[in-house]
Amino acid sequence: MITAFVQFKLPKPVPLAEAKRLFEASTPKYVKLPGLIRKYYLLGDDGVSAGGVYLWESRAAAEKLYNAEWRERVTATYGSAPTISWFNCPVIVDNLVNDVTIAA
Repeated sequence: MITAFVQFKLPKPVPLAEAKRLFEASTPKYVKLPGLIRKYYLLGDDGVSAGGVYLWESRAAAEKLYNAEWRERVTATYGSAPTISWFNCPVIVDNLVNDVTIAA
């Protein structure tokens, strides 16, 4: 499994309620997206730092999403280009379902 940490800066501070509305509007693009296990939307305490944490089955699945069109959409929607940091994710502890997942 692979985790992608996507970051971008908003042009001005955004209240949490507005960020929630913006983020929620994009959720249909990610529901049942092949290879995506989970996505967390993030807004920093400063209201300017934002992004997402994505858990993917593989980097190849993730790279299908993170194309030029996706980058342009994120930039147009949020006001700055995203950066992506990649992390291997060999173990997950999920207390919501009382489970531990070990990557193959």
